[in-house]
Amino acid sequence: MSTDTERVEDGTEASLLESFRDWYHLPVLGVVMLFMVWLRTQSYGRFVTEDGTPALAGIDSWYHWRTISWTAENYPHTMPYEVWTGFPTGTYVGQFGTLFDQLIVTVAMIVGLGDPSAETLYTVSLLSIPVMAALVAIPVFYAGRRLGGTIGGIVSVLVLALSRGQFLSRSTVGQLDHHVAEVLFMGLAILAMMVAVTVAEREKPIYELVADRDWNALRTPAIYSGLAGLALTLYIWIWPSAVLLIGILAVFFTVQLSLDYLRGISPDHVAFVGAVSLGVTAVLTALLIEAPGSTGSTSFGLLQPLTAVLVAAGCVFMAWLARQWNDRNLERRYYPVAVGGLIAATFLVMWLALPDLFDTIIGNATRRMIPFGEATTDTTIQEASPPANFLPHTFAEFGSAFVTMVAGLAFLLLRPLLGRKFRAEHTLVVVWSVFLISMAATQIRFSYYLLLAVAIVNAAFVAELIRLFSLDLTGGLESLRSVEPYQVIAIALVVLLLFAPLLPPLATATAWGQAEQTGPQSSSMKWEGSNEWLQENTPAVGNYGGADNASQLDYYGTYTPEDGDYDYPEGSYGVMSWWDYGHLVTTQAERIPHSNPFQQNARSSSAYLTAQSEERAELILDGIAAGGSVADKSSAELEAIVEGNETDEEIRYVMIDDEMAGGKFGAITRWSGPDYGSYVENQQFQVGNETVAAPTVNDNYDNTTMASLYLQDAAGMEQYRLVHESDEYSVVGGMRGRGGLLPRNSVSLRGSGWSNQTQSLQTQLAAARSNDQVYQGLGTPMWDAHVVSSVKTFERVEGATITGSIDGANGIDPENATVRAGVELETDTGRTFTYTQQADPAADGSFELTVPYATDDALGVDDGYTNSSVEATGNYTVGAVVSGDDGMTRYNGETTVSETAVVNGDTVDVSLEEVETAEQPDGNESNETAGDETADDGTADSSDAGAADDGSAENGSAESISAVAVEPAH
Repeated sequence: MSTDTERVEDGTEASLLESFRDWYHLPVLGVVMLFMVWLRTQSYGRFVTEDGTPALAGIDSWYHWRTISWTAENYPHTMPYEVWTGFPTGTYVGQFGTLFDQLIVTVAMIVGLGDPSAETLYTVSLLSIPVMAALVAIPVFYAGRRLGGTIGGIVSVLVLALSRGQFLSRSTVGQLDHHVAEVLFMGLAILAMMVAVTVAEREKPIYELVADRDWNALRTPAIYSGLAGLALTLYIWIWPSAVLLIGILAVFFTVQLSLDYLRGISPDHVAFVGAVSLGVTAVLTALLIEAPGSTGSTSFGLLQPLTAVLVAAGCVFMAWLARQWNDRNLERRYYPVAVGGLIAATFLVMWLALPDLFDTIIGNATRRMIPFGEATTDTTIQEASPPANFLPHTFAEFGSAFVTMVAGLAFLLLRPLLGRKFRAEHTLVVVWSVFLISMAATQIRFSYYLLLAVAIVNAAFVAELIRLFSLDLTGGLESLRSVEPYQVIAIALVVLLLFAPLLPPLATATAWGQAEQTGPQSSSMKWEGSNEWLQENTPAVGNYGGADNASQLDYYGTYTPEDGDYDYPEGSYGVMSWWDYGHLVTTQAERIPHSNPFQQNARSSSAYLTAQSEERAELILDGIAAGGSVADKSSAELEAIVEGNETDEEIRYVMIDDEMAGGKFGAITRWSGPDYGSYVENQQFQVGNETVAAPTVNDNYDNTTMASLYLQDAAGMEQYRLVHESDEYSVVGGMRGRGGLLPRNSVSLRGSGWSNQTQSLQTQLAAARSNDQVYQGLGTPMWDAHVVSSVKTFERVEGATITGSIDGANGIDPENATVRAGVELETDTGRTFTYTQQADPAADGSFELTVPYATDDALGVDDGYTNSSVEATGNYTVGAVVSGDDGMTRYNGETTVSETAVVNGDTVDVSLEEVETAEQPDGNESNETAGDETADDGTADSSDAGAADDGSAENGSAESISAVAVEPAH
């Protein structure tokens, strides 16, 4: 009996060991996924605000919140066309409002029992990104296991879980963006294709089976190929630009079919997978076409199904060509040459017959997949810029796992030389990995894709090392007892090589440390107050000027454009700013920006912000309203565009922040020119008793619309007035930055509100500017610096015209006479400044001055106008100085300017009286009149100088300017 008992126990032990060996990876995988979720939710509390308003970690996250909210209101539909951005046309949102948003809203619908509250929707949205990141472990594990067994799969998920960098930063709580979903669904698509081609190699489908309709023989490969096509489609439904994976698969099928034919294997097997999978993708993506005439990659148009059809047809053609090659007894080695020549001929025909499609394909390849070619405006986007130094970048992202991945790829390629079977899925992984390396070298953000290859291919690397050291880790206890010391040492070294650079103490930056520091994006918080003011103190879109059409622009409505252009109702208006902030204007203010992070209208925004005069800036805005291209047009061409055009689609507000005037100005100039170097030059500044040269901005910068508004409070401008400034302040000027000495940068000031300390700093900086001195009171060298509000909002108005006449001055020489008007204004932060305007009188002494500020606040939102938070402290003082042979004569007067006159462009009369006669000045005497001084512009911001994620890259150098180092005070 005891013997029987022992046998039963032995059998139980063997059974338990067998079960453990078969299933131990599941609890390991579960623990790793839980760790990944925990890691990414450490900062959850920072994104839950007391008032329930969203607080998100990226600019694009705000627009996803918009599309998620819209989908919840219109479930299950996603947003087809957006009229709340891209004024005055609207836009197809493309890669926003996709399956990504539907998945999140579907979960919220389940949690909220069909009617989720805003709080439920927001909570699900926040947590969905960390959960999606954890789900990436599933395709990574199973793809890794296909290359390196269960141990290899576990190594793959550990590399994934411990990685830092782009994948981690884009998958923490608060990052409400589609990037992590891209990684998840690309991983699923690659895994599905690996399985499909392996099944095809086993089942060997050929043309004759298709011709005979032998569905029994074709069922299994057809099902797996169809699933691969579905997985690829889901990836494209997440992100329309995932069409790039179709291009990668095109290269894979070309290489694999050529290899198969060279090795004497029928290309039919793998060609069957390509034809079926890409055929399924073509049909399914055609169902979602929103912009039929579009061949762009960021929207659902013709590009996705068309490229899928081309690749499917190419697979069929290559299989047919191989049969023709055989029938003619041609040398097999020339088959790949012929294929390459036909591909080149196809692109030549496409270039001649379908230039738009050709430009789209080549453009996307150079912008996203190949790190060569000319720099484009994409490099002004921080996430789309190439890494400065690729190898150090990869080590920062993956540690030494990138190096071991390269070794793993080498092991895969060497399999035939080692007498091992080289499968089609190995070719797929190699081709895919090479493209991901190239993509990561092209754009920083694509490192989150490269992590998939790094994790999966390391499974092959580990498997080869286990084989090399003759380790059997799949057996029972006996196999473990037989492990030699050198084998243990080898495995320990591999573990250290893979994971030590990602763990302390060797790693100074760890995944949990990076995730722990996640918080709401500074620029979104900085703009929140100004956008809330805009929403509450400006008329609803459609009601401007007393129109009553706001009901035609439902924030959650569905709209249909005509020829890609929406016709906005009377009373609609747009907001001008830099594209980085467009989504914030849409979501926080519920107003319509002209440009946005789709980079729509970035060129016209650049042209406006860098315009060298108010007259040209106005022509650009009028040209935008007329629907013309404005960025590269002369003033005469702009006049021709706007001549005879009558439209109510006006841009009424301009919003500028400290980063636009600082580090982002270089990116702004890239879009419309001239280049950044034309706005800066070296200038001599005093540092103590020494004179040093430092880069600073010149008159070209000071004359831009942006500087005239933001730094000068629209002084001397006729149709722009400051209506609000935020109560947080920054210093904007030349200072030391990450790229050395910068001619323009910004740094936030602590605290908020216009205080005595802020006023004192403004005075000190003004004194330093006037004496060309470097100011070091804040611990950082600053020159030509200003205290400025973080965000300023300006309104575009008709302007009231002050008219009058200089009594007794008939027959004066206008060159010897000047009329100035000025009014003191106060913002709701307590800052005061003086607006001035001047003009030369006519020979008969008459004059006209157009001014944008009113001395009352008679009109407001209920009337269809603005509740300005900037108010006059008194009346306009108007003064005139006339110089003649008998000396100088001064005149003075005072007048009110009503809000009605400002918005309607009415005329206001003023009477001037002679107040003083003096001797002709000798050139040193001041000829100031009342109201001709403008207080230093003052305002600043709470954000740091770093460019926002997904936003414009900061200008990190002084271009071609040589700068003498200015040491900070100690």
